[in-house]
Amino acid sequence: MFPTPLEKTSRAWQLTYQGLLPLALLFWLLPLIAVAVFSVKPDADFTNGNYWGVPSSFELISNYGRVFFDSDMPRYMLNSVLITVPTVIGAVALSCMTGFALGIYRFPGNLLIFFLFIAGNFVPFQILMVPVRDLTVNLGLYDTKLGLVLFHIAFQTGFCTLFMRNFIRALPYPLIEAARVEGVAEWRIFVFVVLPLMKPAIAALCVLIFTFIWNDYFWAVVLTQGPDAQPVTAGITAFNSQFRAAYHMMSAGSIVAAIPPVAMFFLMQKHFIAGLTLGAVK
Repeated sequence: MFPTPLEKTSRAWQLTYQGLLPLALLFWLLPLIAVAVFSVKPDADFTNGNYWGVPSSFELISNYGRVFFDSDMPRYMLNSVLITVPTVIGAVALSCMTGFALGIYRFPGNLLIFFLFIAGNFVPFQILMVPVRDLTVNLGLYDTKLGLVLFHIAFQTGFCTLFMRNFIRALPYPLIEAARVEGVAEWRIFVFVVLPLMKPAIAALCVLIFTFIWNDYFWAVVLTQGPDAQPVTAGITAFNSQFRAAYHMMSAGSIVAAIPPVAMFFLMQKHFIAGLTLGAVK
């Protein structure tokens, strides 16, 4: 039923696996490698059709300097921060409270409410494009950072609640019962008993939601336009002119845009792995 551990397989299969793994890794990283190479090429290479060859000259400082100093990229990056950070805080805070309520208390309609949170994750987001856009226009939130923040919080809370509720249900319930016996108020149980135990899950969820929101392109294009509110994923397309695409500038901008989520993952890697694996073994 379960796959055989690699150590227990034949020597021939082990050698085959060890030989194919680097090739699979290289194939998986090939698009990223291509973007990195494109980001240091001069504009003349694309004009002359030198897409995949060796760069005629390395324009690392020139291309990245133009991204930071001759474009609106810093403004787009700031917009992404102002959109992503409040969304992460809002979605995680709401999901901690809803997960606590649905995971600890037993009341009529508990499962129904939980299923409603889950059901939102199965709705194809493309069919929401027109009603969500019309709603933001009617509320005066179209092309604003606040509109994107509120939408992302509403859309991500369902997944976050599923994550938190299942995590809280795995916590030792006698701790909560002992606190109640001592006369501790429910809100104090949540703040001082449950919340400290949720730190690994909160860290893992923050990394996931940060990555989801920072890398979002669809809603950034649907709900915003222009540098006043657009995040970096949508702002990269500003390097295109009317008749040609500046591939070297878009590639450099893409590398810059990818740095924050990658850096956050490595900074939070220890807590992220702990949050995903906590409870896997007793």
